[in-house]
Amino acid sequence: MIKKFATTLTTVLLMAAGSAHAELKIAVLDTQRAIFEAEAVKSRLEKINADLQKDQDEAKGLQNRIKTQQEKLQKDADVMSDEAKRAAAKDIEDMQIDLQFLVNKLQKAVKDRQEEILRDMVPRVDAVLKDLIELEGYDIISERGNFHYVNTKHDITRRVTEKLNEKASR
Repeated sequence: MIKKFATTLTTVLLMAAGSAHAELKIAVLDTQRAIFEAEAVKSRLEKINADLQKDQDEAKGLQNRIKTQQEKLQKDADVMSDEAKRAAAKDIEDMQIDLQFLVNKLQKAVKDRQEEILRDMVPRVDAVLKDLIELEGYDIISERGNFHYVNTKHDITRRVTEKLNEKASR
């Protein structure tokens, strides 16, 4: 809803500017890309990956065990009793439930950490944008995702990332 409103507002402003022959300085920004390409965030993401590596390895091991058990069940199904087939199928099902739980846990951990990074970085992005607005005199800065096409000369994402890196190194 807000995104649609912002797009509509931007379109109306552009149309009004065209009819008034006023020069608007417009830029677009992919905020998430600017944040996640910043050096400070990249190092945080590496730490997150290292922290979650044990669970990722456990999930991969569980996937391999499930695959091995499924292949064994298919291969030996002709010589197994019905009770043994049911037991093997139940073991596979239990491992799949464990795997799904582990995958959900990993996804939640990644999502929570990404949201934490965004919460920490948004004020920094706002400060960088304020500096760029004063320096460059932008009239409108909109989120890149609001448009189907934008000429790259209007995209300030790289500049925002560079400024974030500069401020982090101070």
